[in-house]
Amino acid sequence: MDQEKRAQRARQIENAAFELLEKQGYAGTSMLSVAKHAKASNETLYRWYGDKRGLFRSIVENNAAATRHKLEAAIGGNADPMTALEEISPVLLSMLLGKKAVCLNRAAAADETGELGLAIAVAGRGTVYPLICRLMERGIQTGALKAASAEIAADWFLNLLIGDLQIRRVIHALELPTEQDIQQRVDTAIFAFRKLCETA
Repeated sequence: MDQEKRAQRARQIENAAFELLEKQGYAGTSMLSVAKHAKASNETLYRWYGDKRGLFRSIVENNAAATRHKLEAAIGGNADPMTALEEISPVLLSMLLGKKAVCLNRAAAADETGELGLAIAVAGRGTVYPLICRLMERGIQTGALKAASAEIAADWFLNLLIGDLQIRRVIHALELPTEQDIQQRVDTAIFAFRKLCETA
């Protein structure tokens, strides 16, 4: 199987797993049920993902991929940190408040094993947060940002951008925001972050 066909098949399997997660929760979703739903062999799932944790870790990684790629491009291309944040923030916030991330977090909250929550922490925040810190570090080094550390600057920004929005989505207290809602939140967060870090 060539790379393109494998990637397409993996998307089908992961979509099937997500559909079952929505209906049955993490505990009720087995590798065998995913294999049947995706019309794939159980052996293929175990060979590709290792186990159920690996399967859902891949789903989380792929959900965060667009944000991660934009951050990597900004870091690799020496982009201005504030300009990069303005471009990346709508993608990040849309992902965090989107259907897939919210469903995964709801399922994680109901998962007594903690497996899904760990997958989200490692494959989601664990891959994106260090990249945000690297962007902040550059901003501090160049004088574009003023903060005691990159981690402090990253935490300030994420708190301003996300606040309690994701938890409100998870507990059904907030509807899916529109693109206009997302951009307004981004603009507000960027403005406040500039003031906090004394940027021009």
